[in-house]
Amino acid sequence: MNDRSARNTVLRKRSRLWAILFPYTIALAGCGGPLVGVTIVDEKTALENQVLGTYQELNQEVLLVASVRYIDPDGRLVPQPPVPPGKEAAIRAMQRSAFNKDDIDRLKAEGILGENREGGLTIFAPEKVPADRQAFVKNLVEEENADRETLMQRVLATNETFTPQDLPKIRRTFATLNRDRARSGDWIQREDGQWTRKP
Repeated sequence: MNDRSARNTVLRKRSRLWAILFPYTIALAGCGGPLVGVTIVDEKTALENQVLGTYQELNQEVLLVASVRYIDPDGRLVPQPPVPPGKEAAIRAMQRSAFNKDDIDRLKAEGILGENREGGLTIFAPEKVPADRQAFVKNLVEEENADRETLMQRVLATNETFTPQDLPKIRRTFATLNRDRARSGDWIQREDGQWTRKP
């Protein structure tokens, strides 16, 4: 056997060995890490996810109520199927809240309204409200807080893991979400009760 054929034999053996060992090497390298990804979600995050899930479902319903209509083959408008009363109240609350959003945002920017730690709005600086607008601002805050309460009650009613004793947690979760969505400079009430401007 000459040097060339010996070298070819060695190369073939190495190739076969590499072909056998390579898949095992890849398999073993893959086994070095965790086999299952585990994400730990604390109670607060789980509650926020449930609240957001309910809120997103209602938001989709608002869009459907506003955009769906059906005309039968004879050209007649077919009425929408009835919406359950609890869901209808929540949808109306979201619609009214969306309608009032511009006024609320303006009053927040003026430093008149703030997001409280119970998930509602508070008239933070009533002295800044002109006399002829005080009734409007008061009614606006009452409407918004009633709408938010309707949504909180809907979250409570539609999540089987919640009981009426969970309502304070739901309120705090709404407050956290509202603080997170607040714009820089808006007044927010921290969990400890202190008022501060959002950075």
